[in-house]
Amino acid sequence: MADKKKFLLRLDAELYDTLEKWAADELRSVNAEMEFLLKEAARKSGRLKALNPAPPKEESEKEPKER
Repeated sequence: MADKKKFLLRLDAELYDTLEKWAADELRSVNAEMEFLLKEAARKSGRLKALNPAPPKEESEKEPKER
């Protein structure tokens, strides 16, 4: 497993309660839920490359172009 950076994070109590309930719904710890949400946001914004991207299709597998 890759090394993980440890740091202190202060959150509003209401936000933490929301994250705690959300994490429980997803069967994750609060820490794992926050990491998941942050990775998804970074990926969707284009700032984080996919961890396991699909290999590019070969020419023979690509859909035919319309003429």
